[in-house]
Amino acid sequence: MSTTPQLAGQVSVHKAEAVLFFALLQLSVIVLAGRIGSIAARRVGQSSAVGEIIIGILLGPSLFGLLFPDIFDHVFRSGPPEPMQVLSQIGLILLMFQIGIEFDFSHLSERQHRKTVRRVAFAGLVAPFILGLGFGWLAAPVLSPQANRLASGLFIATAFSITALPILGRIMIEFELTRRPIGVIAISAAAVNDVVGWLLLALVTTLTLSHFDPADFSLKVALVGVFMLAAWFVIRPLMKWTIRRTRHHGHLSPHLMGLLLAAIFLCAMVTYKLGIFAIFGGFVMGVLVHDEPELVEAWKERIGHFVTVFFLPIFFTYTGLRTNIGGLDSLVLWGWCLLTIALATLGKFGGTYVAARSCGLDHAASSVLGIMMNTRALMELIVINVGYDLGVISQDMFTMLVLMAIVSTVVTTPGLRRWLPRMGPAIR
Repeated sequence: MSTTPQLAGQVSVHKAEAVLFFALLQLSVIVLAGRIGSIAARRVGQSSAVGEIIIGILLGPSLFGLLFPDIFDHVFRSGPPEPMQVLSQIGLILLMFQIGIEFDFSHLSERQHRKTVRRVAFAGLVAPFILGLGFGWLAAPVLSPQANRLASGLFIATAFSITALPILGRIMIEFELTRRPIGVIAISAAAVNDVVGWLLLALVTTLTLSHFDPADFSLKVALVGVFMLAAWFVIRPLMKWTIRRTRHHGHLSPHLMGLLLAAIFLCAMVTYKLGIFAIFGGFVMGVLVHDEPELVEAWKERIGHFVTVFFLPIFFTYTGLRTNIGGLDSLVLWGWCLLTIALATLGKFGGTYVAARSCGLDHAASSVLGIMMNTRALMELIVINVGYDLGVISQDMFTMLVLMAIVSTVVTTPGLRRWLPRMGPAIR
């Protein structure tokens, strides 16, 4: 009898080691595949993120699981899914913080081309939102019958409306557009889209979690408002004071980085308790300290690359494991998929193009703006993962939106290569 606890402990240790083994196996495959996807994308003139997104999808049941089901099951199904799920969410929280600190609010106060920015931002939000809401409402009984029609429509509308500001910024740097008027207009309008998009996602999430009960929704919105006020007027000054106190000869100490990580996770815990998902806490903390250049530089140097190389491919693969292109097994479903891509493109590209033309831009410049604003990439994947977790979109709808995100991002580079020369700048 005295050996029973010892035996139980040995069994527990062996089980933990087995979980660790398969987690390490998955991480090895994911990280190496992410690098391969990044290199391949760069070789064909695409953004690194495009390759990482596509390789993440291919690691799922859409290709790897289809061609090598036994190996796929051994790698991704032999161990419990929780370790990858937790790592994916931690990575997403850190990534949202990184997006927050990289956000340049000066774009929102740009005086030059202000009229064009306002019109493009407004049209680039409203047109796809209306199309997405109508499409989601009509498609829900067929594609997501388990979901509330309005909730499904609102999430699809939000997914249609988003623009991937970080990816767009990187593409603009590659094309040397950051200081050109067309680049200033695009990044400014995308910045407006990002701010409104995240607020919209938080609002739609709160509305869905309140089950459309006015009292519950009002309470959640009020609590979120209190948190935002406390974050800005209490946490932000405290973080700035801490940064000043720990700064030494222009460098930031490891202690501050530790405190920063703790603050990110605490903010994520608060937003989780408020019912708007932990990832918003990471973004809020990033926005609070975005104007501390030394902190931003220290984060990028010490942690940012690790987040990009390690955590980001985990999120893409986690999305890929949820995506089953083979599930679209009929012409009807592929018809719905093509309609999803067409409407999303019509709303974003079309709305932006019409707004730009109304401000006096020519056909080529308006097309360039439409192509850039239609870039969705990572932002889209974040939105649809939230919707999938809430159960307001089915796996088929999730897959269609993933494909839409990929298509809208992949076409950006060739689209710019086609239309930018008609505006004058040479393309390398």
